[in-house]
Amino acid sequence: MSTLEADEVPRHLAASYATGFGEEGRAWIAGLPALAAETLDRWELERDGTARAGEASLVLPVLRRNGTPAVLRLQMPRQETTAALIGLHAWNGKGMVRLLDHDPVSSSMLLERLDAARTLASIDDDDVAMSILAELHTRLVAVPAPQGLRSLGDIASEMLEQVPRAITNLTDPADRQRLRSWASAVAELVDEPGDRMLHWDLHYGNVLAAQREPWIAIDPEPLAGDPGFDLWPALDSRWDDVVAKGDTPRIVQRRFDLLTDVLGLDRARATGWTLGRLLQNSLWDIDDGETRLARSSITIAESLLDR
Repeated sequence: MSTLEADEVPRHLAASYATGFGEEGRAWIAGLPALAAETLDRWELERDGTARAGEASLVLPVLRRNGTPAVLRLQMPRQETTAALIGLHAWNGKGMVRLLDHDPVSSSMLLERLDAARTLASIDDDDVAMSILAELHTRLVAVPAPQGLRSLGDIASEMLEQVPRAITNLTDPADRQRLRSWASAVAELVDEPGDRMLHWDLHYGNVLAAQREPWIAIDPEPLAGDPGFDLWPALDSRWDDVVAKGDTPRIVQRRFDLLTDVLGLDRARATGWTLGRLLQNSLWDIDDGETRLARSSITIAESLLDR
């Protein structure tokens, strides 16, 4: 049985863990080959391809004992991985990658294998791609959020508490006013946060081609809340291409209208929660040392408000 060599661990994954988790993250990366070997052996898996990684996990293509292709996903146990397991169980493969097995101690997951080489971004026609994503999104948010997930109400309240201090780190008065405006939109909605199970990161790159269904979502970060809070990743999909077309506001508005039509959302409410998502992203950026709001966030906000 082929194991994982230390030099196969992608450098960007090691750097992400060192930056995000310090010594704990470096220790987890150091123990990754041993964890992979133990899990492969216990689940009787054979490696079947090159290791891949995102910012938070290592993915190994494998074959199960009966020859079925699958992927082994290894990540450090934390709140997000617990939420992902809750969501995967609740969705049970309906529009979402299927969970085949998991280890509650290490948070290791065995998932069905999809076509990692073909994401929704491979579809050139943006209306077609966005329509597919919207239909998939509708299926996912149809599931009520189970117990154990974070609430959008709690997250929104925490964001509002952070705004006064965050504003002082912005150097542009216009950016400060934008952040206040986005916070005001959240304050109007915070008491009605919703109860659907949100993916929280549903964009073109997190939808893969498959055999049992044409397209299936991956990498959820489940949250209980209003579907309007889940639109930003779709609006931001393939952003460089959107900007290159030279008509960004129209494309953003068209995407937003398509999403809200298919999902059956009130547009004013969905606009407010989308501003909330821009607020969340901006607060994260400010925590990382940014002193200006992201140009893409400003453009999306202006596109939705200037109609």
